[in-house]
Amino acid sequence: MSLATASVVVVSRERPGALVRCLMALAQQDHPAFEVVVVADPAGLAAVAATGLAVKAVGFDEANISAARNLGLAQAAGEVVAFIDDDACAEPTWLSRLVAVFADARVMQATGFVRGRNGISFQWRACEVDRFGEDHALDVPEDRVSLHEGSGARAVKTVGTNCAFRAAALRAAGGFDPAFRFFLDEADVNLRLAARGGLTAVVPLAQVHHAFAASARRRADRVPLSLVEIGASTAVFLRRHAPEAAGALPQAVVRRERARLWRHLLRGRIGPLRMRALMAGLRAGWAEGLARRLALEPLPDSGAPFAPLPGTGPRGGVVLVTDRAGRAAALDQAGRAAGARIVTVLVLSRGFRRHRHGFTDGGFWLQEGGAHGKADRKGPVFWRTTAALRGEDERKRLAPVRPVWSDTPLDR
Repeated sequence: MSLATASVVVVSRERPGALVRCLMALAQQDHPAFEVVVVADPAGLAAVAATGLAVKAVGFDEANISAARNLGLAQAAGEVVAFIDDDACAEPTWLSRLVAVFADARVMQATGFVRGRNGISFQWRACEVDRFGEDHALDVPEDRVSLHEGSGARAVKTVGTNCAFRAAALRAAGGFDPAFRFFLDEADVNLRLAARGGLTAVVPLAQVHHAFAASARRRADRVPLSLVEIGASTAVFLRRHAPEAAGALPQAVVRRERARLWRHLLRGRIGPLRMRALMAGLRAGWAEGLARRLALEPLPDSGAPFAPLPGTGPRGGVVLVTDRAGRAAALDQAGRAAGARIVTVLVLSRGFRRHRHGFTDGGFWLQEGGAHGKADRKGPVFWRTTAALRGEDERKRLAPVRPVWSDTPLDR
């Protein structure tokens, strides 16, 4: 089965290093015909230019992710348009798995699973969102695609760092609403598209790793710097999808945000005065959102030519298993081979230290932890194994989303 052409849109602001790492992972995708559109601030565009990657670059330096995504959509010439955050790195099979479901003409949107900072635990699996903006966990199989109907009242929520849409359908629905500068922007699109008919695909094996990097809205420890846009987006969302509930800031939202801040306060990350100021920002945002313009019109088709990223497509993979003493040599070897193959380095130390896993600035994947330590968070706390057997176990765990088997060793 041939895959539809695709455009991957990456929006970035004030994170040039993370953006470059994201693009390095995209360059190793096994989809053979896709382009990359980067919408970024001047620092981000300069960093992209320095990589030499043949991407479409659009300048934009405002704190409005919906407006930025629409600029990317305007340049996207693929049949399917996918979105990933700049602080995320995609598994090599991510895009092909996400795009494949659009071979079914009924599918209008799709989403995959997201792993968190440790590269092991899932940050996001699947859920539905209702017209009040509330999430509801969705029980889906984790080893195969599932298709879901929706409506303007409830639909599958496509997480913003791992989602794709039939480009024509997204444009016909008006794209992303710039009134949502941040928060609930994808949920709004999901309900609007579901109301038009069609299916949403949940693709568990289309996976990205999301770091939750620091931004203008949150610190690196995930403490929010402002709740204004959460309040504003909540007001906009309810005005459109549940106007009868837009009379006052919902107490459910107040309780949720207050509980989140209490957790940070109890960990010593913020103080009471800061907590009070953030809650005041939530209320101020609500008032602002009540006044934002609500108007959407269909977006025109992209007149831009399709500009596929060179050198993508299937390639072999290899896992280098080493101990701490051999770590430096293995990393050097991996860096020299990265790109030509999908390289994963597994560094096993003595003991029971939990594993961490992620994509590196060197262009390869790195997993580190104790030879007897926990990797899969559902697995045993203590692995009774040898280093060789542990390497095979980790290959099996990674194989569904990444090429890891090769009979040809890397040159040393």
